[in-house]
Amino acid sequence: MAEHGTGGEAAERITFADFLKVDIRVGTIVEAAPFPEARKPAIKLIIDFGAPIGRKKSSAQITVHYRPEDLVGRQVLAVVNFPPRQIGPLMSEVLTLGMPDEAGEVVLIAPDKAVPNGGRLY
Repeated sequence: MAEHGTGGEAAERITFADFLKVDIRVGTIVEAAPFPEARKPAIKLIIDFGAPIGRKKSSAQITVHYRPEDLVGRQVLAVVNFPPRQIGPLMSEVLTLGMPDEAGEVVLIAPDKAVPNGGRLY
């Protein structure tokens, strides 16, 4: 997961065209495992985004609020059009999205009702 913080000032203004460049999709976690090789505590995820995106790997620093066994079957949002990023021995293919809680620990972002995998945020 990318560097994160608790917020602060709003980011600079962007156009709607800029927003459309960020491809945020919903997927279902189909595998989750501890990732002890990561510098910061993390969980390895395999997320199914459906056709045509398919299954993608991600590393998420979510160990404070989540256990791998509780994540399988859960829907999450992720940026699917960033270039892959090497995180230890894992090539992370998507950026799983979350928000900081009051202590700065990541809480996953998800739809409040089940939706088809691969749906794009708009």
